[in-house]
Amino acid sequence: MGAIDMLVTSAGGPVECRIAVMTLVEIVEREAGRLGCTLEVAYGHRPDRHGARSALLSLEGRHAEALAQEYCGTVKFIFKSPVRAEHKRRNWFVGVRTVDLTEVAATSIAASDVRFETLRAGGPGGQHQNTTDSAVRAEHLPTGIVVTARNERSQHRNKAIAMRRLEAMLRVLADREAEQSKAAIFIANKALERGNEVKVFRLDL
Repeated sequence: MGAIDMLVTSAGGPVECRIAVMTLVEIVEREAGRLGCTLEVAYGHRPDRHGARSALLSLEGRHAEALAQEYCGTVKFIFKSPVRAEHKRRNWFVGVRTVDLTEVAATSIAASDVRFETLRAGGPGGQHQNTTDSAVRAEHLPTGIVVTARNERSQHRNKAIAMRRLEAMLRVLADREAEQSKAAIFIANKALERGNEVKVFRLDL
């Protein structure tokens, strides 16, 4: 079974781009379900009522890599702003790229800053599906970032994977905040290629 992580970001875009990020997460979630892939989503910091600026999507399954590659690049959304009625702009852009979490330097996390919760593993798998309470959800209390790992049969291994995802997500966010995103993880807003979109979605909001 293939596994891949993809980063979806609004970069420095306005609130409408956060709406686009959340919409794209829903679109990929539906596609993942259709293709029999499992999907875990971690949002950067606490999303407001319009959504998150970024999301880390962890896909696993036979078609995971192909699905991720289909969305890599710039995704264009066309819709009238639901929050700024007077705004004439209709085109909003989101950046997507895969990221190797093993190559992202982990950041140190205090044990007291993480809350763990066990839950029953779910998702595709049929008769081989794990039915024990081995899945692990980890929440970083200072930022509100929540990650889940459920694909291993061992709770211990899932906890280790959840921590790695959490550490990597925090490192990615720290890189952006330090304006080091151009080093290959985040796509700066100015780098989103207008007119060269890999996907275009027209919404009626």
